[in-house]
Amino acid sequence: MPLRPLTIIFILFNCISVMAQKDSSAPKPMRVAVVGLVHAHVHWILARENKGDIEIVGIAEPNRSLAEAYSKQHGYNMNIVYSTMEEMILKTRPEAVFAFNSIYDHLRTVEYCAPRGIHVMVEKPLAVSDEHATKMLALAKKYNIHLLTNYETTWYGSNAKAYQIIKEDKMIGDIRKIVFHTGHPGPVEIGCNPEFLEWLTDPVLNGGGAITDFGCYGADIATWLMNGEAPLTVTAITQQIKPELYPKVDDEATIILTYKKTQVIIQASWNWPYGRKDMYVYGKTGFVFCKDGTNMQLKENEKKETQTLTASALSNDRNDPFVYFVNVIRGKIKMDKYDLSAPATNEMVMKILDAAKHSATTGKTVIWTEYYKK
Repeated sequence: MPLRPLTIIFILFNCISVMAQKDSSAPKPMRVAVVGLVHAHVHWILARENKGDIEIVGIAEPNRSLAEAYSKQHGYNMNIVYSTMEEMILKTRPEAVFAFNSIYDHLRTVEYCAPRGIHVMVEKPLAVSDEHATKMLALAKKYNIHLLTNYETTWYGSNAKAYQIIKEDKMIGDIRKIVFHTGHPGPVEIGCNPEFLEWLTDPVLNGGGAITDFGCYGADIATWLMNGEAPLTVTAITQQIKPELYPKVDDEATIILTYKKTQVIIQASWNWPYGRKDMYVYGKTGFVFCKDGTNMQLKENEKKETQTLTASALSNDRNDPFVYFVNVIRGKIKMDKYDLSAPATNEMVMKILDAAKHSATTGKTVIWTEYYKK
């Protein structure tokens, strides 16, 4: 028996109602803002495909010409650009901000956002110094906001796979040595824009040169793999191999951390012939090498052949800093204390970097318990 017109209309109305209810139950995109456009990593969020999890409601950038150039490149409306962070936050009221300003300005960002209950994720490292980091972490705790630090290497499937091999599957025995190679030919050489170079090569605004820019990666991953353990000693050597390009900061740094039964060597450089972020972990019986974000090698022990591995991408709920941050804020992900982005890990990173800079300046090894007296 054919359906009557009124019956058809009633069925269609019910379908539309059900669909509307489903749409209304879906979480709305998180209102986020970008503070600063002078960090080249900002292209990560500006060029990100729309996954429906975040909505950029405001951008704070006093350099109007830079904001206009990026608007043409990425297609955002200049109506969401404000000259100051304060005006932008007042007008747009974001739930969270991503800081792509100078490292020195991370403290000011947290000082303004934390009392207003706005969560903050900064680009690595957390701060220019342990002193700044201490103030930022105290504010985050006082006002109960999430304060995370973003590293490109956090989202490498290879690092997650290495952690599983070492810590969960225990395939290579206890860690004896970790060697990190991080860096590139140099920020000038790879064509960083002037706005980025202005603060990246300034010892105050960046907290150092290569020792800060790339030393933080190794300190972050080492702290993660060592379960937050503080090193016994920190020794660092820095050089200015290209003072004509980088007259104010180091462009070459090596940091050595000693633990009770482990040694960590962090080679941070603006002098590599190519860009690299790789890690070599040697255990009591074997090793695991992370050549990049995907390609790996594993040798469990002397008797077994070296395996070539291809790491899988991280799960969709944590495969980039933005989806991860949203899920942490909304309680869908509970961070471990010493996760790569976590406050406790990055507090340790800043202490390691401060000790390393002191060692490089004085030419002496830093004894941790003496340098950080309780």
